[in-house]
Amino acid sequence: MAQILEVLKRWIGSDAQRSFYERYCPEAVRENGFTIRPMRRKDLKAVAAIEQSAYAFPWSLDIFKSCLKVGYSCWVGEMANEIIAYGILSVGAGEAHVMNVCVAPQWQGRGYGRMMMRHLMQAAREHRAEMILLEVRPSNKSALHLYLQLGFNEIGRRKDYYPAAGGQREDALVLARIL
Repeated sequence: MAQILEVLKRWIGSDAQRSFYERYCPEAVRENGFTIRPMRRKDLKAVAAIEQSAYAFPWSLDIFKSCLKVGYSCWVGEMANEIIAYGILSVGAGEAHVMNVCVAPQWQGRGYGRMMMRHLMQAAREHRAEMILLEVRPSNKSALHLYLQLGFNEIGRRKDYYPAAGGQREDALVLARIL
């Protein structure tokens, strides 16, 4: 089996081929060395640095500390012992809520966000959640596209949810998926 996966990894060249295999055989497109593990307190500075580099209105270090402290399901994705992604999931009362998921800008577009989301979805299932929810900016087209590909559907809109440039506000699309 390992040899077959190695052959598939070398063969997958175009984005169309990669998209197909990400959906139907994700282990064939995993980059060597990418691992997802529980977030630890010592990871928080690296996680906050990724957040700062990826978002115009980032979470503070204290928000990440609080998520870890209250026991949210917090994860980091590593490549060669460098944190390049993270995801935070809140679970309770039969549902899960993706609080934050991010891939460092220089690592985006390589399938790591998809792998982190799949991991969060599996973590939600393991916590016996029946549904998973998240909010996304309508302007974040790549994230919205990923979520729709993963089977999420728009179920609502939160008016003026996110801060935006010039003191403005941006709505949030509320997406959900049955697990």
